[in-house]
Amino acid sequence: MAGMKREATVRRMLEQSPPPVPPDLHGDAARRGARILRRRTLVRRAMWLLLLAVTVAFVVWALTARPWVEPPSETTPPLTGW
Repeated sequence: MAGMKREATVRRMLEQSPPPVPPDLHGDAARRGARILRRRTLVRRAMWLLLLAVTVAFVVWALTARPWVEPPSETTPPLTGW
């Protein structure tokens, strides 16, 4: 019984005309979408700039520190054969 009542209510709701759309909805949605796109573009550019800066900093560090070269010995080997 409750299921039939619910079904009838749903059918009545579906047969009615849709609720009116506010007239300024399109403009608001377009402005919001444009703002979101601008923000995403700005964030994407900032991330690429950050990646570039980190890469340049790493290359400069690697060229100055040369971590692949073995550091010089701290002690001198004993002199033999003199």
